Amino acid sequence: MWQEVRSELRPKGLEIVTVALDVGGVEAAGKFIDRANAEHPSLIDAQHLLDELFGVVNVPSGIWIDEQGMVVRPPEPAWPGRAVFQDFIPKELPPDADPWVVKALALTKRIRHDPKRYMVALRDWVERGADSSYALAPDEVVARSRPRTRESAEAAAHFELGQHLHRAGFADDAVPHFREAHRLEPDNWTYKRQAWTFADPLQRPNEVYEGDWASDVEKAGPENYYPPSDI
Repeated sequence: MWQEVRSELRPKGLEIVTVALDVGGVEAAGKFIDRANAEHPSLIDAQHLLDELFGVVNVPSGIWIDEQGMVVRPPEPAWPGRAVFQDFIPKELPPDADPWVVKALALTKRIRHDPKRYMVALRDWVERGADSSYALAPDEVVARSRPRTRESAEAAAHFELGQHLHRAGFADDAVPHFREAHRLEPDNWTYKRQAWTFADPLQRPNEVYEGDWASDVEKAGPENYYPPSDI
């Protein structure tokens, strides 16, 4: 989908760079990049540096950076014209479908998103640049960026330790650090989803972590899964 956006807007000066957040690196995310067969730069952030440097807490998130390297919109829900996750929801499920899967799909349908409005804003910025009403001034970018509280700083440290231990082959030792990152920053879905995936690829209930995708989304409210945007 982002390839289509790139094909449309690159002649007007926009470059699309997609980044997969996955501690598993090429082994985990490479197959999806290959399958997409995209022509734009497709990177893998195996250390979750986008979380640390820009405040990304969920995917998909988009960051707008102008020709001078200045951020003109900090991380926010980003859609390439349609919410791709909706494409994977089947119209009908077999009667013996896993109840957790049924629940997760029902919650997914209720997630708030507005992909068409996002593309209207992106096209306006490409056409008008700094004169676009969607391009924010530096002070507005700072005001909208996630503050680094003591709790979030500690959560980032624990998540980094968890990543290091997991990559080094000490998966069990990584778990307490991932759990602490979840406790300290409960609305950071990248922290949660990364750790849950290690315990179960579908992020279902497991004996390792207290939460799972469906339970935590239900608790937070699917309408709050992505923060509201003024786009």
